[in-house]
Amino acid sequence: MEQFDQSLEAFMDNVGWLAPFLFVLLHLIRPLLFLPVIAVCIAGGYLFGFFEGALLSFIGLTLMSWISYVLVHKFPKFQDKMARLKDKIFPDRTLSVAQVMILRIMPFVHFHLLSLYLIEMTKSLKEYMIISALGLIAPAVLYTAFGQSISEFPWYITLSMFLLLAAIFSFIEKWHNSRPQSD
Repeated sequence: MEQFDQSLEAFMDNVGWLAPFLFVLLHLIRPLLFLPVIAVCIAGGYLFGFFEGALLSFIGLTLMSWISYVLVHKFPKFQDKMARLKDKIFPDRTLSVAQVMILRIMPFVHFHLLSLYLIEMTKSLKEYMIISALGLIAPAVLYTAFGQSISEFPWYITLSMFLLLAAIFSFIEKWHNSRPQSD
């Protein structure tokens, strides 16, 4: 991770005013490079500082959400692949918007899979983008601000944070399933 940050910092220093644009582009090509969202957001905080890094990460993640929507609607094979992944990871389960928001905060949860859940819950691109963008504020801010600190915590604190998020996710699921469903 440190080597990635150093390489990225040297590259960004050499590109000058194009650095913010290239950083947003990095968010868009991140899935092709198999980079986790958290790594890119941490790099954004390191390279641009908290405010600009969080803003650029939010822009990049929001654009990635739009690309997810386009991929699902234009490429049936992509949608089928995500649906199979959904059935494998969350078999016979429907998630609420709040649960998807919690999962978006958790590192290493598949971005496009969560986007598929939101796409299935919404009726239009506009509704999807609003809900998706709201759900991206927390990860962009948290990963940018605290990403470096979280990665330096001892393993037991990191595990405790993950377990806390899992407990919140479970609580929301139980609450969501106990409510009367209305159509």
